[in-house]
Amino acid sequence: MGTIKMTTAQALVTFLNNQYINVDGVEKKFVKGIFAIFGHGNVLGLGQALEQNSGDLIIYQGRNEQGMAHAAIGFAKQSLRRQIIACSSSVGPGAANMLTAAATATTNRIPLLLLPGDIFTTRQPDPVLQQIEQSYDLNVSTNDAFRAVSKYWDRVSRPEQLMTACINALRVLTDPAETGAVTIALPQDVQGEAWNFPDYFFHKRVHRLDRRLPTVVQLEDALMLISRKRNPMIVMGGGVKYSEAGEVLRQFAEHYQIPFAETQAGKGTIASDHPLNVGGVGETGSLAANLLAKQADLVIGIGTRYTDFTTASKWIFQNPDVNFLNVNVSNFDSYKLDGIQLLADAREALIALDARLAAKNYSNDWGNQIEQAQNKLLKEIQRIHQVEYTGEEFIPEIADHLDYNSVFAEFKTLTQSVLTQSRVLGILNNHLPQDAVIVAAAGSLPGDLQRIWRTRDYNSYHVEYGYSCMGYEVNAALGVKLAQPQREVYALVGDGSFMMLHSELITSIQEHTKINVVLFDNMTNGCINNLQMEHGMDSFITEFRFRNSESGKLEGGFIPVDFASIAKGYGCKSYRVTTLEQLLAALDDVQKQTISTLIDIKVLPKTMVHKYCSWWHVGVAQTSKSKRIQAMAEQLNKHVDEARKY
Repeated sequence: MGTIKMTTAQALVTFLNNQYINVDGVEKKFVKGIFAIFGHGNVLGLGQALEQNSGDLIIYQGRNEQGMAHAAIGFAKQSLRRQIIACSSSVGPGAANMLTAAATATTNRIPLLLLPGDIFTTRQPDPVLQQIEQSYDLNVSTNDAFRAVSKYWDRVSRPEQLMTACINALRVLTDPAETGAVTIALPQDVQGEAWNFPDYFFHKRVHRLDRRLPTVVQLEDALMLISRKRNPMIVMGGGVKYSEAGEVLRQFAEHYQIPFAETQAGKGTIASDHPLNVGGVGETGSLAANLLAKQADLVIGIGTRYTDFTTASKWIFQNPDVNFLNVNVSNFDSYKLDGIQLLADAREALIALDARLAAKNYSNDWGNQIEQAQNKLLKEIQRIHQVEYTGEEFIPEIADHLDYNSVFAEFKTLTQSVLTQSRVLGILNNHLPQDAVIVAAAGSLPGDLQRIWRTRDYNSYHVEYGYSCMGYEVNAALGVKLAQPQREVYALVGDGSFMMLHSELITSIQEHTKINVVLFDNMTNGCINNLQMEHGMDSFITEFRFRNSESGKLEGGFIPVDFASIAKGYGCKSYRVTTLEQLLAALDDVQKQTISTLIDIKVLPKTMVHKYCSWWHVGVAQTSKSKRIQAMAEQLNKHVDEARKY
């Protein structure tokens, strides 16, 4: 056994360069590179190590720590969790900025390696710049906040500790059931401390993503349940996509004529035009899926976490005899809704189920109900795509108790636009390249997309809706493009989410990595504005308005923003769109560009797509002076009584 004397940071870089993953016999490097923003907490440790010898790691210069970490999440998600980009920041605010991204990764089960700098272990210079001093515990730093949002957390207080920290970090990052954010805090003095590391720590390591096989007992339980059910429905979650089980699921569904609905993470695994693909299900579900969900007596959830949006707060599956069969690699998720557990890889579980179910000559009683629901869905999508502003008598899809004609008139005067959001989405769906990837995360767009967007190519739908993190869209689009540079990538983002965070748009310019930002500007946090009014409130601090000097309230005129000029200042090719003709011209021109682009589309408020046969449990005041709110509280209590309690 030999040893190699190097600093802790140099040893970390050497270790990361020698990590590989093997999936179904295909081997590739697991760590592609590192996003970094250097400060005093990491520049002379990890920064020095990367400058001296970064090996095969590509170093990306981030602009905001949260933004660069969202780009890393986008990269790992689009890579089906088979490759990652690590992220390093200084101690203090740089580290704290990554907390939101860590939560986003953990919620969505996406591998994200975070390497924040940390305070001195010696304590000699305490309190160091950016250090939080807690009188009850001098070991606490900003990085302790990562404990709540990480799947594995460690602090390397001695060089020797790096070895077990790294090995456990890779254990979690490559585990499909346990993956998420992994945080290794690196005190800045320890980063530069030298130690004689054993050479075997740096040997090539291959992490095998083995497919977990179902047990015979669990298969028998599953078959017994399916055999006595007449109206089964599959809910296809992100686990189907990550295990590349789409083709097997398609064959299974066709064999037994079982309709399959999609979660946000599962959408894009099988094209929308498949006759058994009934679209998104739940609170943001499509008309077809939600109609069938209410009749299903068996829900086969494959690779899904059963979020409240997927189940409409455990309300959408209303058949009194409904049961759940949960196919998942996560034991935690397999226990949800008191389901029968089939703890296995999605692809392997479906293959095993198919072999046994075929012997029983299983069939169901859906008959032509699936086709009827699909026809209703296609007609509804066609109608939604044609919605236009028709003047004073126009009634928006999101109707409420207020007269919105004055708002439309004000918006039209400011922007000269009468475009509706649903019509713009129809144009995009029909005119983007077939293999283009769309990225979205927050606001009204994910709901509209799950309800009416028709996917045409594999892995072309990239929506982060586990954490619904505003500011994910533009930054993650860069990660998607780094993962699949041959595809056009379009970030679909609202004005509120764009203003919150779009830092890595500049990084895309720096890297000559073209992304396209499609910005929907309705001068409102429209999704929450809808939520207010749907539940009896008036519009309250959700529209972007000037303060009224007379009333002192934020009820003045809309605040117009020229997003196209902002993007142009960054170096993007930009477009301001107020008509369908301008939109079509812009969509044609962006495909000819080699630099990142932004299309600033002015869309009327309240012109999103409304819900279909669903309900969502949100907190509503149980006492109020408003009769409308009182009525909504009564309705909420009624639906809670109808929903499953756990």
